[in-house]
Amino acid sequence: MKMTRVTNLEVAELEFYTQWNERQLKRFYEPEEGVFICESEKVIRRALYAGYEPISVLCQEERFPVIQDMVAQRDIPIFLASYDDMRSLTGYSLTGGILMAMRRKTLKSVEDILRQCGHIVVLDDVENPTNVGAIFRSAAALGADAVLLTEGCADPLYRRAARVSMGSVFQVDWTFSDADIMNKLQGNGFETYALALMPNADKLGQIDHQASKKAVILGNEEHGISKEILDRADHCVVIPMQREVDSLNVAAASAVAFWEIFRP
Repeated sequence: MKMTRVTNLEVAELEFYTQWNERQLKRFYEPEEGVFICESEKVIRRALYAGYEPISVLCQEERFPVIQDMVAQRDIPIFLASYDDMRSLTGYSLTGGILMAMRRKTLKSVEDILRQCGHIVVLDDVENPTNVGAIFRSAAALGADAVLLTEGCADPLYRRAARVSMGSVFQVDWTFSDADIMNKLQGNGFETYALALMPNADKLGQIDHQASKKAVILGNEEHGISKEILDRADHCVVIPMQREVDSLNVAAASAVAFWEIFRP
């Protein structure tokens, strides 16, 4: 193992952690796929298990035994820093003392995912990384095979999204889709269920969802699903509310919808 103890984080070898924001990292190797930063033991383990290639590790010295088995056979630089130095990194208090820079994979095509999967989640401009991460966790736990995201969505590999998902972004196939998503879904035989507060919406639990190929569509935190997608959906669905609450947060709503629509 190539282990180095560092006292100054402002060195070239640590630029992934200290000098580049997530959008810049995503484009670091252009035209090849970019870089992302993975944090916490569980998330890193799931990323490695899914076959993502590690580049380097920045770890609080006292936390190194936690990841030693993960890096023992890997020829990558390992940088050890003190607790105080690690705290100087933005967001350190949420990392568990371990950061790993990893290379992104080439994403599957929408067509490949639709051919291989029967239960699909579509995220239409879900912008908050926390919501994206939470939705992925529910998708992995409640029967979804893959997630398709429109270009306005937060990237699932952003640190906060991956962390909130507890590594579920590495357990479910996903890719970004163009504006032709509804044609592709319906052309591949998917029954589509849009979760939206519409006067004509059917109540979840009272719909026929016995189709073999199903897609649940969730929209933006503020303005919901775009009209172009909503108009094309086979079903508009609403979760019945009580006590004059009009709706749930999109991440909470996703769990309810997945449990009902994707159950056998």
